[in-house]
Amino acid sequence: MVKTFSRLAGAMDGTFTAIVFSLLLSLVLLSPNRSVAVAGESSASKHAAEGASVVGDTVKLMVGFRPGAAYDLYARLTARHIRRYLPGNPAFIIENSPEVATETAKRIYQAPPDGTTLAALIPALYLAQLTAKGDVGFDLAKLSWIGSPTKSHYLLYMRSTAPFKTMRDIRESSAAPVCGAGTETTTGYYLPRLFEETLGTKFNIKMGFEEGPDADAAVERGDLQCRALTIDGFFSHEPYPTWIKTGLVRILLQTGAKRDARLPDVPTLYEVMDEFKTSASARSLAKLVLASSEFGRPFAGPPGMAPQRVKMFRDAYGKAMKDPALLAEAKKSPLEINPTTGQELEALAKEVVSQPKEIVERMRKLMGK
Repeated sequence: MVKTFSRLAGAMDGTFTAIVFSLLLSLVLLSPNRSVAVAGESSASKHAAEGASVVGDTVKLMVGFRPGAAYDLYARLTARHIRRYLPGNPAFIIENSPEVATETAKRIYQAPPDGTTLAALIPALYLAQLTAKGDVGFDLAKLSWIGSPTKSHYLLYMRSTAPFKTMRDIRESSAAPVCGAGTETTTGYYLPRLFEETLGTKFNIKMGFEEGPDADAAVERGDLQCRALTIDGFFSHEPYPTWIKTGLVRILLQTGAKRDARLPDVPTLYEVMDEFKTSASARSLAKLVLASSEFGRPFAGPPGMAPQRVKMFRDAYGKAMKDPALLAEAKKSPLEINPTTGQELEALAKEVVSQPKEIVERMRKLMGK
């Protein structure tokens, strides 16, 4: 198994409860290769659909996270419902392979373009593509984008015992708060770095945490003070609801243009940038970095898929996201559903990888490249 690392989005976390909940809902069967099959209601077969068909009886869905992580929960939720809208009602095989996010991107980029393999990707892969000194192994503009179940902005939480109640406190402090992160492409790393560029704050970032729960455990022990992750991830599972009830952490900042309804008293990055009179160039950098929230938790196929087959998956995905059964299940989980179409993801991917040289250079500096 590829060595596990922490990933983006902040919803990498999983607890025993989340894992059990996911597996019970999936009605899954474990296969010898550690993949998980979302079983079909009947034997799948090949059916034509506008000149394209799902090849074989199954579709493999790569998930670069362990079972129970938010990415995994969204993948299973989608697989349980999208299959009903695909010709032949194919079974989905959820392949959990915790790994560096760029490795999942490389694998889907090299997969056969026949509709038998899809991947659930992290939203900030474009940061790796833009800042790579050589061939990163994939081109997001060429992937076959299917859709995303949600758009999620980010938050920064701080342990309540830390002497920081606002971003101004951090900016004016002589001692930087200690935050946890995995690699440079995780929210735990690049969001505090973005705050440094846009707000003049300083953070002491401890890297190397393999997954979100590892950093959270360090916060509980008092070894860390802060972490950045997605708002949806924070509200989707434990330990965060308990943390809020017990007052273990406070939320200092959120990154959406408007305040999330779940965080009505937490200022946005844009509000604080106005307060600190952030420059236009720094705001442009923020816009690029925060485009990851528009990607959400995207699903994609390899380059070169036939247009009619891409349309088939996109249509099925759109119908699944409106399915009353999916929406009811998501609400119970709870998993936020705020979908983005494959067409929108395709346009966004082409936009974010075509940036001016000066913006890319600032991005490289931010990412420590």
